[in-house]
This record gives sequence, C-alpha cells and structure tokens, in this order.
Amino acid sequence: MSSQNDYSSSPTAEHQEDNTQRIPKPPQGWQRFLWLGPSFIWMLSAAGSGELLFTPRIAAFYGYSLLWALLAAVILKWFINGEIGRFTVCSGTTILEGFRRLPGPKNWAIWLILVPQVVVAISTVAGLTGTASTALILVTGGTIQLWTVIIILVTAAIVFLGQYEGVEKISSYIGIARTIAVVAAAAVVFPNFGKLTSGLVPQIPSDVRYDEILPWLGFMLAGAAGLMWYSYWVGARGYGAAALKQEEPIDFSQVGREERQRLQGWTMQMLLSNTLAVIGALLAALAFLILGSELLRPQGLVPQEDQVAETLGSLLGDLWGPFGFWFMIAIVFITFCSTTLSVQDGFGRMFADGTQIILQGFGVRGRWVNEKFLRKFYIVLLLALLPIAIYLFFGQPVGLLQMAGAIEAAHIPIVTGLTLYLNHRMLPKELQPSTFTFSATVIAGLFFAVFAIIYLYQLIAQPSGG
Repeated sequence: MSSQNDYSSSPTAEHQEDNTQRIPKPPQGWQRFLWLGPSFIWMLSAAGSGELLFTPRIAAFYGYSLLWALLAAVILKWFINGEIGRFTVCSGTTILEGFRRLPGPKNWAIWLILVPQVVVAISTVAGLTGTASTALILVTGGTIQLWTVIIILVTAAIVFLGQYEGVEKISSYIGIARTIAVVAAAAVVFPNFGKLTSGLVPQIPSDVRYDEILPWLGFMLAGAAGLMWYSYWVGARGYGAAALKQEEPIDFSQVGREERQRLQGWTMQMLLSNTLAVIGALLAALAFLILGSELLRPQGLVPQEDQVAETLGSLLGDLWGPFGFWFMIAIVFITFCSTTLSVQDGFGRMFADGTQIILQGFGVRGRWVNEKFLRKFYIVLLLALLPIAIYLFFGQPVGLLQMAGAIEAAHIPIVTGLTLYLNHRMLPKELQPSTFTFSATVIAGLFFAVFAIIYLYQLIAQPSGG
C-alpha cells in the first residue's frame, strides 16, 4: 500500500523524478524476446481444447467450410487480448481489480464474471483430464476414471506446491515440437489452394450444429477466462506498471511524460508478445484443420469421448505409421495435461483475486482475504475435488468441454465490453487504443455475441434436438 501512498502525495518535481525511475524502461532489441513468457503461457493454455480437440472435430464434420470463422476468431481475439493486457500494463493491476472500479452496485461486474466461470472451471478441468486419460489407457491399460482422478490430483498438487513454472518451461518446448510436427504433417497432405481457399468465403453449412461451433470458437486461442488470465501472467512478469507490485491502479495525475512514454513502450512489447503467440497458435490450428479435413473426414472419424486419443493418433499414424501414431498419443497426453496445469493456475489466480475483492467489500479480514491461501483453497476444492466428482458422475469429457466452451464464447462479449469501457474510463488518452483498435475490438465482441445468440435460439427452438 505504500506505493499507492507515494502516488497520492503532492506532485513535486522530486516526486515526478522518483516516479520516472520507478517504472522500468521497456526492453529493447533482442532483449524483447526474453519477455515473451506470458503470451506463450497463454498460447499453451489454449492448445488442449481449441486446437487439438475441437478443430479436428470441426474439420471432420465440415471440412474447410468454416476456415473463415477460425481466422476471424483468432484475429478478433488478438484485439481482445491486447486490450486486457493494455489495462494491466498501464494501470499495474489485474483486470478484475479494474472491474471492481466500474460504476454501479458494489462489485457487480466481479459477480458477473465469476459465477459463470465456476461452471467453466470445474467442467474444463474434468474434461481436459478425462481426455488426457484416453491417451494414457492406450499405453497402461486401466480405466479412464482411475487415470482421470490421478491426473487431476497430480496436476493440482504441482500447482498447489508452486512447481508450475518449472513444468511450464518443459511444456513450452513440447508445445513447440507439437506445432512443428503437425505443421509438417499438414504440409504432406496439403490440399490444392482452391479447395482450401473456398473456406475463406463466409458460409454456414446446411447441416451446421452450433453446439459444435460455439465451443470451438469459444476455446479457439482462449475463452473468456483465458483472455482474463493474460492479465495475471503479464502482471506476474512485471510488464510496465505491474513492476511496481502495488494493490491499487497508478494515479495517472501523478505520472510524468517520460513515464507515460515508457508505458507506451511496454504496451508495444505486450502487443509484440501477443502477436507472436497468436501466430504460433494460428499455425497449429490451421494444421489441425487440414489434417482433420484430409485424414479424418474421408474416413468418417470424429474425436469423441473415450476414443479422442485413438482417433487423433490416426492423424500422424496414417502418415508415419506406428511411430507417428504413438508420437501423436504422447502429444495428446502431454498437451491436455499441460493445458490442465495452466487452467488450474489461471483459475486459481482469478478466483483468489475476485474473492479477495468481494470479501474486502464486505469488510472481511484475515486468511479469507489472503491471496495465497485463497489460491490454494480454490486449487483443492474448485480445481481438484469438484472436477473429480463431476467427471465420475458425468463421465463425458468432450461433452464437459463443449458445455464449458459454449459458456466461454457467450461470456467473451461481456468481458470485451467491460474491458473497453474500463480502458476508456481509466487510461489517459495517449495510452488508450486507437480508433481502429477500439472499433475492431467492438466487432470482436459482436462476432461472438452473434454466434452465442444463434446457439441460444437453437436451444430454445429445439430443446430436444441432437
């Protein structure tokens, strides 16, 4: 809190000079590539559902006809993620801390964010680990239920004990190897350009199922929660004003011109990091779309429930024989497990932050507003015990992920609107998005809102439809 008090004191010349020294200079030259961690964590968190599971499913159902939607989702989420990152870089606090300051009833935006995400958190962890188990049983035997419980407990223990960062570094190398492998495989079966580019024309297949499309678009790159986690990872890395490690947003009336220029530099660094991660994720998604269209669709194969790993294994097995099959099985297992780790870490941070804000609003003190305690509490209860119970009861990993993805997609317009309003309300003019960026981000929110509305309409009009 002392940092906030410093910013609240009178703006003397000495104070302004002290401020200028407090926000570090943004990295320059090759040093910029040493600051890419938050975006790569964000990219890895999306790999297990949006790319590896749902994209081959969409390809198996619809071929290349929804390529335009994939590209639109990826590009538009770049804008949304950039605005969330912009707030944390410039204000020094998390996006939820910003939402707390929106006008209206106390913490209304926090409740609007957290309540739906409880369902998403439990369903995502249960679905990801259940899908990872479909790979493990091909090697070890046993039951999917047993291995799902074990994977949830092991991943939760890693995050609980604070060992996630070390595992994440290993996962990042494996993620790079995965992307190279699937891009190389896609190059082998690459279709003629006419066939591929036909999917660039916006079209909706006559047999379309929005319960398939909405989760795919929701999880592509990252869902609403994943987009918000980017705020926490940028803050943890110390981008811009986040390096001050203070609990309150900085007071821009006390920030000098040089400091604002540094924040502009940090914002550009964040956008570079964001861009490289999006390009990497897009390459992987396109590769899985090609592999699914060329290898799964002709055979009528769709990755589903207990056969996810075996079906995905054929993507490389059909090209490279037994080695390709087992290499893909390893990719499936490692990717879904590493995604589970990032999900548990991200949700743990977000729910701890949100709970702390809400309880402080009620005057609660002590351990229940201690962020470390809350993170561990949520890792144990919300991200371990409840997913185990839900999986053992529900038992359909793809179905669980579809439900979570649909909520995520429907939640994205809300997060987008709140973030744009927050940046407009709290950031000085020179740190706000340009007119083009603002407009593109509005379009991004509307894009996901349209698909969510159509999906809800289908549910209401055909409640018993398959």
